[in-house]
Amino acid sequence: MGARKREKAEKLKAEKSKIAIAKLNDCPISARKMRLVADLVRGVEVNKALNILQHNPKEASKRLATLLRSAIANWEVKNEEKNLEDETLVVSMVKVDHAGMLKRIQPAPQGRAHRIRKRSNHVTIIVDSLN
Repeated sequence: MGARKREKAEKLKAEKSKIAIAKLNDCPISARKMRLVADLVRGVEVNKALNILQHNPKEASKRLATLLRSAIANWEVKNEEKNLEDETLVVSMVKVDHAGMLKRIQPAPQGRAHRIRKRSNHVTIIVDSLN
């Protein structure tokens, strides 16, 4: 490995040590509904984001709050030498993607049937320290 390549790899490793990632796969809420809540906490400090999610009446906010707590715990494990109270953690990225869809049939009048699509999503949260 060349010197420049090693320096670049060390730089990337140092940058990745500051962030923590948490994923939630196949959450049974549509991606559109989850994005409404995710937009509230994107770019916000972690304690403020947890407060926002705690006081939001939507079902998606409960799932996003547990995912955010998981990302904070991942950051603590990754940075054992740093103290959480000394650092300023920010929700740097929240990504909501479509997942699979369950297709169900609902009876309709005159012997017909309507298709019901139960959508789900994948959510990824990245927590980053400002210091």
